[in-house]
Amino acid sequence: THTLDMDWMIPRVPATGQRVEFAFVAIIQFQAGKVANEHLYWDQATVLSQLGVLDHPLAAAGVGSAAQLLKLR
Repeated sequence: THTLDMDWMIPRVPATGQRVEFAFVAIIQFQAGKVANEHLYWDQATVLSQLGVLDHPLAAAGVGSAAQLLKLR
């Protein structure tokens, strides 16, 4: 549930109280046993659509894409 401002992910979007569900991938590179690099990926259109911020929700894959990924486990 979006209860906090998250400027690193959705800048200038105040907490909406909306439930948000999406796939999130983290690729982390280690060097000498320490984190050297980190890349984070997610479907921003899906997040914004669920928060009611995106005007064209058809651009988003939707919460169904996250559910499909969970089924692959």
